[in-house]
Amino acid sequence: MATPTESRSRTGAPLREWFLQGQPPKKRRFPGAHIHPAATHKRHRWWQVMCLTGVDYFSTLGYQPGIAVLAAGLLSPIATLVLVALTLFGALPVYRRVAEESPRGEGSVAMLERLLPYWKGKFFVLALLGFAATSWIITMTLSAADATAHIIENPHVPDAFHGHQVAITLGLLALLGAVFLKGFTEAIGVAVAVVAVYLVANLVVVVVGLWDVASAPTRVTDWWTALTAQHGSPLAMLGVALLVFPALALGLSGFETGVAVMPHVEGDPGDTEQRPEGRIRGTKRLLTTAALIMSVFLITSSLITTLLIPEKEFQPGGGANGRALAYLAHAILGDGFGTAYDAITIVILWFAGASAMAGMLNLIPRYLPRYGMAPNWAHAVRPLVLVLTGVAFLVTWIFDASVDAQGGAYATGVLVLITSAAIAVTLSARQAGQRGLMIGFGAIALVFIYTTLVNVAERPDGVKIAAAFIAAIVVVSLISRFSRSLELRVNEVQLDAKAEMFVRDCARRKLRLIANEPDARDRDEYREKLCQIQQDHDLPDEDFVFVEVTVRDPSEFETVLDVRGEIVHERYRVLRMESATVPNALAALMLHVRDETSCIPHVYFEWTEGNPVANLLRFVLFGVGEVAPVTREVLREAEPDRSRRPRVHVG
Repeated sequence: MATPTESRSRTGAPLREWFLQGQPPKKRRFPGAHIHPAATHKRHRWWQVMCLTGVDYFSTLGYQPGIAVLAAGLLSPIATLVLVALTLFGALPVYRRVAEESPRGEGSVAMLERLLPYWKGKFFVLALLGFAATSWIITMTLSAADATAHIIENPHVPDAFHGHQVAITLGLLALLGAVFLKGFTEAIGVAVAVVAVYLVANLVVVVVGLWDVASAPTRVTDWWTALTAQHGSPLAMLGVALLVFPALALGLSGFETGVAVMPHVEGDPGDTEQRPEGRIRGTKRLLTTAALIMSVFLITSSLITTLLIPEKEFQPGGGANGRALAYLAHAILGDGFGTAYDAITIVILWFAGASAMAGMLNLIPRYLPRYGMAPNWAHAVRPLVLVLTGVAFLVTWIFDASVDAQGGAYATGVLVLITSAAIAVTLSARQAGQRGLMIGFGAIALVFIYTTLVNVAERPDGVKIAAAFIAAIVVVSLISRFSRSLELRVNEVQLDAKAEMFVRDCARRKLRLIANEPDARDRDEYREKLCQIQQDHDLPDEDFVFVEVTVRDPSEFETVLDVRGEIVHERYRVLRMESATVPNALAALMLHVRDETSCIPHVYFEWTEGNPVANLLRFVLFGVGEVAPVTREVLREAEPDRSRRPRVHVG
């Protein structure tokens, strides 16, 4: 009969397995290359994935027209035209190139990472991830806060809801997290339905609004007369529009997410992981279609809201503040349709965080666990959902669920990511020798740099918030890296034929390895090392195999160990390998050899000269240092059974 403890254990096992789905198995010492969770999800048609990214991109229609009028006044339609031109001829070409260069969803971050190796590349990626987290977390919190505003401003909602914005916003965020805990397929299904209904509702409002404008031509002439009186010539209007359009940058959201969720796009049957042509083609269609749909709605909605809504209604406290199209829906189509429009707007604003959540769930596990800068459970989707939802709760509480207070941070995150993508594709075109494309992408990058700098100058709070996210990511990442430094950190050990022969031959007697730090690699180096080890440990003249590790990139964390066997100076057998750290590679090799031969290997070291604390820091940062004791600690962590643990000797 099972004990109560055993029953609870069996009951909790399926729940734990469900919760940690995607985490690398602990029972396997060398688990092989980790498969990203996105690779195991069901693939979807490009237009379905477009709806997932579109809940963020398209939902900005809920507040973008009002922001445009507040920033540009009567120039709003012209400033919006500038924004649309930048979308179609700037952001879209950039991200179509990004889709080609990073088809596994790493985005522009991976393109820049390849250009900056070692620790400087890692910290640069952490900074970009900080801006990405700023953009996507604020997408979740700002959209949920705006959904709350639409709820409270609806005339049919009881007054009791007023004053409870934070509680309502937290409830919406919790519901969003619950959808992702259920599964990604469910999120895609909800997104398709929500986007379809929302776009149809906006189409109705825009068509009726344009009909109203066409029915009263004096509205257009009065608007143009007022514009001319304010700014003079059309050239002056364009100049002012170029100055104010950075404030409309929220309308550029969605592109980075579009490439981040690429692994979920269904490709061709003949696609390979190295070159998934069908997935790339589908993602380009996704990006282009979304940009065209949004451009049409941005221009038309800006025109009708500017011409049909009194300017005072856009001010804080006005009926159109943050909800211009919803205001028009009530005004020109009645409270019945207006309430229905409010309902679908609330749903898409609530679900706008889904694309942001999807982007983070795809991006974070691709970098931080691979850098050793996150726990192993960060590979799993559901724990990460809880962490991100908790961060969104904290941000909502800090900003008191205010849409205006979060706008600067949102725009800053979006613009920095797009600017980094423009720079990445410019450098990519240069490396490929595509001079024309390099010049074109370079010009786009300059425009986005200007837009970002103007936005930062006008709303510096966005940079402050992003800096807080970056600092938090860097601190947590470094703590995680330090705490995980004694893990085995090797996904796979591969011995070539000669290395296998050395190991099998020596294992018939006793497998003795000599750890050697390669220097001149001449005959004297190996002879003196062998004599010293024999004298220090009083060893007989037996078979020995030298082991040499060359540190390739100490900033890497997980590696594959390729071991090559060589005979040097016609006498000494040497196993050579490259790794991010010396101790972890030696420990992994010995455990692999033990498992393959059933023989406990012995490894012999010299004591390292120098300060132990300095040597420990050298190990953490550069993969070398106090090699012998660290190798022993890595072995102790990996093999708790002392009788089966490879032996470490130091003299």
